[in-house]
Amino acid sequence: MSFDFKNDPFENFLELFKEAQIKGVPEHNAMALATVNERHQPSVRIVLFKGLVRRGFSFYTNYNGRKGRDIEVNNAVAATFYWPHLDQQIRIEGIAEKLTDEESEKYFASRPRLSQIGAWTSEQSDKIESFEFFQKKAQQVEAKFQGQVVPRPPHWGGYRIIPTEFEFWFARSGRMHERYVFQGSDLNWNRFLRSP
Repeated sequence: MSFDFKNDPFENFLELFKEAQIKGVPEHNAMALATVNERHQPSVRIVLFKGLVRRGFSFYTNYNGRKGRDIEVNNAVAATFYWPHLDQQIRIEGIAEKLTDEESEKYFASRPRLSQIGAWTSEQSDKIESFEFFQKKAQQVEAKFQGQVVPRPPHWGGYRIIPTEFEFWFARSGRMHERYVFQGSDLNWNRFLRSP
């Protein structure tokens, strides 16, 4: 285990993330993202972590989808990386904010073309009449951009989660788990342990 409670929590995260990658943890960059809407109804789903951006945890999505709408009214979010093969999880709580247009453009340009077409096709989280309807719409979008670079839709882009809390959790036998917590911000992290 590469972990030092005295270190910057971002350094600890990167060490553990790299270890998960090296050890072949499937989908090591998958994180559960929890949001809360205007009715105080929580919702959680898996998104893919796409790297640290200005010391924030980045992911990309349709801004008009459920998570985008939730973040618009309540930008307090939580995320969890869980690596059962390593008996580890990392919990993050913080504030979500949109990435810059330039950052979203750069990432969108790196995506496979089919994913770019999907970003234009999907009215994320809305009802559709059938999957065949969705496939037909995707074909129409592909025809529209045939022979062209697919531009980023204005409703699609990235967020970064600016942490206010990290918890590094390590499973131990007898449920004597180790839970190392960092609360605060980059200006000052308060470190303590939580009871398992």
